Amino acid sequence: MNIHEYQGKEVLREFGVKVPRGYVAYTVDEAVQAAEKLGTSVTVVKAQIHAGGRGKAGGVKVAKNLEEVRTYSDEILGKTLVTHQTGPEGKEVKRLLIEEGCDIQKEYYVGAVLDRATSRVVFMASEEGGTEIEEVAEATPEKIFKEIIDPVVGLLPYQARRLAFNINIPDELIGKAVKFMTGLYNAFIEKDCSIAEINPLVTTGDGEVLALDAKLNFDDNALYRQKGIQELRDLEEEDEKETEASKYDLSYVSLDGNIGCMVNGAGLAMSTMDIIKHYGGDPANFLDVGGGATAEKVTEAFKIILSDQNVKGIFVNIFGGIMKCDVIAEGVVEATKQVGLELPLVVRLEGTNVDKGKQILEESGLNITSASSMADGAEKIVSMVG
Repeated sequence: MNIHEYQGKEVLREFGVKVPRGYVAYTVDEAVQAAEKLGTSVTVVKAQIHAGGRGKAGGVKVAKNLEEVRTYSDEILGKTLVTHQTGPEGKEVKRLLIEEGCDIQKEYYVGAVLDRATSRVVFMASEEGGTEIEEVAEATPEKIFKEIIDPVVGLLPYQARRLAFNINIPDELIGKAVKFMTGLYNAFIEKDCSIAEINPLVTTGDGEVLALDAKLNFDDNALYRQKGIQELRDLEEEDEKETEASKYDLSYVSLDGNIGCMVNGAGLAMSTMDIIKHYGGDPANFLDVGGGATAEKVTEAFKIILSDQNVKGIFVNIFGGIMKCDVIAEGVVEATKQVGLELPLVVRLEGTNVDKGKQILEESGLNITSASSMADGAEKIVSMVG
């Protein structure tokens, strides 16, 4: 789960991480009032969307007076920002962060991620702040320093100091940088983050170490115990179909193709997308209905797939282990009747109660094409939508 920059900074503030003062604004008038409240000679107007690269897309402006705050806010609010993370369709800006300007001396990067290779949290830092970390990794990997953190003891002071020295934080600010990193690590652990990225971390003319930007992502599996974080969710920033899927505990990711996929198991879902590609088709989604899907779940999955206007056919690929093929078949028949499905539908069933499942499909009298294997199913659906 993502949250906005201003929300991320509020979370970090709880853990003693220094951030600039700022207020969220939903209208131009609110933005001007926020700037008046800040009372600084320089004010930064920042678009709030769930995507990086806002500055390059014209979503961050530095205002020297209230009139400029009004002009920039009017310009950015309601604008569709297209960045490398939004895709070509972009995202509409519905809120702004109005923040005090600061005297930036130098920009750095600090981030914490879960490294699956070591099964530990890794802290990364670089003196190439303000640049996409992927670009730094590609062009100058030697400028990225890492510390692998032992979960028993957490981020140790010497590790934070080593990072600060490696990225050339001024000597007199090392102590503040260590406090900053410790707070960031504590926030990462206590709030169940999957990513905590500060880009840039800045040192200022008045000797502060500040998070000028903040990107926090959270582990969806831990949201049940993070009620405060859950309340920060902005559903308008998320794909409607993905939001709907999460209500029914379905793993759904929207893609650009025209073949809807309904599969049980993440590995099988990935393989299904691959085999559709292999036969020249394009999957419209990743959809894992999970191991314990009910007929109701299958019906909802169908509705979500069909809410995508690009879908021209559906491939149901089920391997019944815990999941029984007859339950899936009943769900497919029920869903087909409920939604009045007119698109081509190919179903491949294998595993527990497979014969019973196939019998249910055959006796339904519906226009359902049966497939004997995954490859057979993929080939059939590709030719039908082609």
